Amino acid sequence: MTIEAIDFGRLYRDHLATTARTRKTASAWDSRAAGMASKALNSRYAEEFVARMDLHGATSLLDVGCGPGTIGLAVAHQLQRVVGLDYSSAMLGAMRAKAAEMQLANVETLHRAWEDDWSDVPECDIVVASRSTTVEDIATALEQLHAKARLRVYLTHLVGGHFTDPAVQAVIGRQVPSVPDYIYLLNILHRMGIHPRLDYIAHENRLADAVDFDDFARRVAWSVGDLDGDERARLRTWYERATPQERRGTPMRWAFIAWEKEPC
Repeated sequence: MTIEAIDFGRLYRDHLATTARTRKTASAWDSRAAGMASKALNSRYAEEFVARMDLHGATSLLDVGCGPGTIGLAVAHQLQRVVGLDYSSAMLGAMRAKAAEMQLANVETLHRAWEDDWSDVPECDIVVASRSTTVEDIATALEQLHAKARLRVYLTHLVGGHFTDPAVQAVIGRQVPSVPDYIYLLNILHRMGIHPRLDYIAHENRLADAVDFDDFARRVAWSVGDLDGDERARLRTWYERATPQERRGTPMRWAFIAWEKEPC
């Protein structure tokens, strides 16, 4: 068998199916909108993402899975039009509110999911998808991003397949299967005739700034599912003995994948 015979889109779907992962509902993300918006534009992750972008020749940007506008708002002052797309209406509301606070009149939002009809989604010079590509059908998603970009596409996808530190999973006695990581995307893009640039962004995981045990446990449950009584007790015992460094755990790593659109 040669690599050309491998359907990496199907492999991705098969891998995702083994995780029995339930996609977070829009209402679940709605409940997090306010907290995420309060720190969206002040993160080192956002700074590193934006630093890797080339806005030369661009006047418009489509931010897919925009959340509260972490990337789109960070560069809006350099563009004429920024469109945020998300399936969480509260996230879109947070983006609009922050844009108003920043006195940005060039920001608009679209309430859409990856699976919805994108016929009215505008083409933009730049398309970004920051930490929003763990979807059911990644091959179709990459085609969507490519089709809506005039100049360049920038995205980040998880490295290693785990949203929660495996050491914490071991503490509670639950082994969460890995989700498909970035290597699938590179191979699908190769099949599409796209040869992207690859870099990595590392930053503290979302457990690192938990204010107390209850907050820490809530964050673990967000990633792995509800904790039963025994799991919560094991986690508390470990938390009370752990050093601050152990509680922070290993950094999250994201693959930064970028490519240019070839002239038609």
